[in-house]
Amino acid sequence: MLVCGLLAGVFSVFSYRLISLQIDRRPEFAALANQTQILKQTISAKRGAIRDVHSEVLASEMSMRRVIVDASHIKPDTLPQVCSLLADTLSLDRKVLEQKLTPDRRYLVVQRQVPEQTAEALREALEKQKLRGVYFEPDSTRIYPNGSLLCHVVGFVDYEGHGIQGIERSMNQYLEGHSGYRYITRDRTGSELVQHRGVEQAATDGNNVNLTVDLGLQCIVERELDAAVKKYAPETATAIFMRPKTGEIVAMASRPYFDINARAIAAPEQMKNRAIIDMIEPGSTFKIVTLSGVLNEKLVNPDTTVFCENGRWEYAGKLLHDAHAIGTCSVHDVLVHSSNIGAAKLAMQLGENRLYHYIKLFGFGERTGIDLPGEISGVVHPTNEWSKISITRIPMGQGVGVTPIQVVSAMGAVANRGKLMLPQIIHSITDEHDVPIAEFPPVAVRQVINQETVKPLVSALEDVVSPRGTAKGAAVPGYRVAGKTGTAQKVSPQGGYMAGKYVVSFVGFLPAQDPELVGMVMLDNATTRQGENYGGLVAAPVFASIAEKAMHYLGIDPTEAVPATRGADGILAIDNDRD
Repeated sequence: MLVCGLLAGVFSVFSYRLISLQIDRRPEFAALANQTQILKQTISAKRGAIRDVHSEVLASEMSMRRVIVDASHIKPDTLPQVCSLLADTLSLDRKVLEQKLTPDRRYLVVQRQVPEQTAEALREALEKQKLRGVYFEPDSTRIYPNGSLLCHVVGFVDYEGHGIQGIERSMNQYLEGHSGYRYITRDRTGSELVQHRGVEQAATDGNNVNLTVDLGLQCIVERELDAAVKKYAPETATAIFMRPKTGEIVAMASRPYFDINARAIAAPEQMKNRAIIDMIEPGSTFKIVTLSGVLNEKLVNPDTTVFCENGRWEYAGKLLHDAHAIGTCSVHDVLVHSSNIGAAKLAMQLGENRLYHYIKLFGFGERTGIDLPGEISGVVHPTNEWSKISITRIPMGQGVGVTPIQVVSAMGAVANRGKLMLPQIIHSITDEHDVPIAEFPPVAVRQVINQETVKPLVSALEDVVSPRGTAKGAAVPGYRVAGKTGTAQKVSPQGGYMAGKYVVSFVGFLPAQDPELVGMVMLDNATTRQGENYGGLVAAPVFASIAEKAMHYLGIDPTEAVPATRGADGILAIDNDRD
């Protein structure tokens, strides 16, 4: 009886303990088991690709591995061995690893974006030495196969895969996708028990973003811009080319630039997309606004004469000069010879309010709305802030701040029969199977000037590119080119203007009678011989070189007879392939 009583007492204690563990404290131990055995594993979404208009890849995702450590699974006597292997394979500091791998560190990311081959070699070495606690998760890295090409437009991502600049940032919501998850159960060695896998939510991969940019044209633009930078050593340079009928950007480049794959060593100045964030005084390219206004309001006609004061005119106590002395000339020739005085007198006929109205109609003083981050609006002061001489200085491009994209857009309106188009750089968004998710058709912003006004304006712009105009260097054999030069003295941060420093530009379109492309080339403080730093001498030839190659690339037949050239043997030849 005594033995039976003792046994009953012992088993009663065991029964009480069993009930306590399995019933009373069940939630506590279940939570502890989940914490140690069940892991919520993230299933990363694949980021969508960025491609040009012909589906050439500009940015894509490459599969990698993320190396993590659960220090609670590492035996103390094997810790130095694990740290040594990790340090040697991944080029890490062994001592730093040993300090981090304390038993309470259950999830430590040792290194991200480890190549698959390196991860596999590390896995095999761990298995061979029977070391535990090191695991591998899916990861990826962003690859930019074209390096620096189109770098300011494409942009890049941070180490978490979020867009930081360019299209990567502005289209991040479409590109990044949505990560999924799964709950996995691990044994005491940390290996997954697949038969006990829990709830799983699949990842949704990101969509592909297709640009309007043509990589072939982009290569032409960047090559010619690099040649100009090499020749003139400007502080900065910018080129933009657009289809005026649709507003599609086909090429956009800025200098200085950087390699997206090596962005960690790039300076901030190299990363600026100057086409949308640089604010400059446009100079004489702005004269198209005044001429458009007076012609559209029928205040003058192309043959109306204007006295240009022989190149020197005093107004409100201030002198206004022309680059060359001009007497009486037609409205047409005010643009052809780029007379500051003629433009000022025409603006006075238009009046401050109507001039301001046309400035705003052309889109100056507000963002164009292009799908790129960081665009600025520029500066156009309301008329109540104008000085007495503003009406004579603004028509020649002084006293206003504009961006290159605004200038191209405005000239595009002239090329497009007076209709201003929204500049667009996104062609479409498609899913992983290339099924369209969203498309971006051309968007007409507004009719700026009448079609009847466009004809005499284009005629004058064509004469600008003639032997008697300021931009004969912009001529392209076989094609009629229309455009305008700009030579603006640089504004000093301390006020006033910098002596001898200029921003020179040319903006134009071709073929003039049925424009396929409108573009701008701008160089800031080009190094030239004295008296040669003008838009017609520096920027116009760069435009011509780009435009000629672009016409051949696009397969656009010449619209005019190609001039004959005489070779070294004295034989006349028609140059039909000027590459």
